[in-house]
Amino acid sequence: MELTMAAEELKTAVNRLRRAQGQIAGVIKMIEDGRDCEEVVTQLAAASRALDKAGFAIIATGLQHCLADADSAAAGDRDEMRARLEKLFLSLA
Repeated sequence: MELTMAAEELKTAVNRLRRAQGQIAGVIKMIEDGRDCEEVVTQLAAASRALDKAGFAIIATGLQHCLADADSAAAGDRDEMRARLEKLFLSLA
């Protein structure tokens, strides 16, 4: 199952990933500078949330495409698609 998605549909996810990238760079610098543990963990949690949201947005976009294609798919293909999407959702849980 290939999830071909237009860049415009994933713009929000890409923005979240860029934000997380900046937050992770900030966390590394904070650790190197010996910053307060609470501040580091707070920034790390924010980066983690940004990554999770980006992952869910990517999966949701893929799911939308899969549902559009599901009408033309055979029953076995739908079952396989469902199992793979379920696995993707669980990987972010």
